[in-house]
Amino acid sequence: MSESFVRTNHAPERMPPNAHIGVVRWMRENLFSSWFNACLTIFSIVLLFLTLPPLLDWAIFSAVFSGEDGAACRVDGAGACWAFVEAKFGQFLFGRYPAEERWRVLLTLFLGVAGLAPLLIPSEFPKKWFVAYLLVPFPLLAFVFLSGGLFGLATVETSDWGGLMVTLVVAVTGIAASLPLGVLLALGRQSDMPVVRILCVVFIEFWRGVPLITVLFMSSVMLPLFLPEGMSFDKLLRALIGVALFSSAYMAEVVRGGLAAVPAGQYEAAKALGLTYWQSMGRIVLPQALKTVIPGIVNNFIGLFKDTTLVLIIGLFDLLGIVQSNFTDPTWSSPQTATTGYVFAAFVFWIFCFGMSRYSVYMERRLDAGEQR
Repeated sequence: MSESFVRTNHAPERMPPNAHIGVVRWMRENLFSSWFNACLTIFSIVLLFLTLPPLLDWAIFSAVFSGEDGAACRVDGAGACWAFVEAKFGQFLFGRYPAEERWRVLLTLFLGVAGLAPLLIPSEFPKKWFVAYLLVPFPLLAFVFLSGGLFGLATVETSDWGGLMVTLVVAVTGIAASLPLGVLLALGRQSDMPVVRILCVVFIEFWRGVPLITVLFMSSVMLPLFLPEGMSFDKLLRALIGVALFSSAYMAEVVRGGLAAVPAGQYEAAKALGLTYWQSMGRIVLPQALKTVIPGIVNNFIGLFKDTTLVLIIGLFDLLGIVQSNFTDPTWSSPQTATTGYVFAAFVFWIFCFGMSRYSVYMERRLDAGEQR
């Protein structure tokens, strides 16, 4: 007869192996999970080792942060000439906008952020009122504050605008106009009415068939030749109209992709509920289509923001243009002035583009939250 053995106490607890916890585990899973990933990790470490120290030395340790002129940056071994950026910072932001009137630009920026912020963050605010504010009162207020000529405000010609101010004016106008126009063009392209469909197709294909630089050139040089004698539009206004129409054609194709991704059952369900065309589009189809193409929409916005640098060819000085124009200032001539200016402009563009990219990722996760549950 066999005798069974039953253990009367628990075995002592032991820690898992070091290779399965903490930093070692994270490195095994994220950096050395395969031989290919291990090679990429080693290559990246070597690349950082070769590039990061000289970059930090140029940008920080050997950089010149203060000085009255370029002589401070012309010493041997000097790195980035941040003193040049500090001295020209006002021009980089406002161009030749009069210094005593720059408060109007800042006030316009505050009014815009005050209307846009409630739309970007999850809140219980009635968003439709903020949308209406941004579409009608804000553009009028911005025009009055920036241009002047009313309510005792001094007139500032658009030829004196420049820097980041022009970059934001062109980009925000293009973004704000391209989304609603793109939606209407995408719906028109799918319309059952042949005239509407053909007009939308011709519009989209025409603007997609020419580069933006040609659009800006035509709006600045060729369009005034076709206007009656004595009639002229502001150069910046012509550029804004051209950018808005150009970007709306690309946006229409992005939205059309989203409409095609909505299952046919959603259209049929809307009809079964007795909804009108605009009710079904506004409440059922378009929300799904726009959610599907958020990456494409933001990609268009980022591309448009970077394309604002092309306004330099028609004599408008955006951020990059105003930075380049200051390179000719003999007071700040030094071997590092141009490089520092380009790095500063690139950093500013990167902040805005990266911010838009991260916000789109946030919105994708937030809108998908209900489907993940």
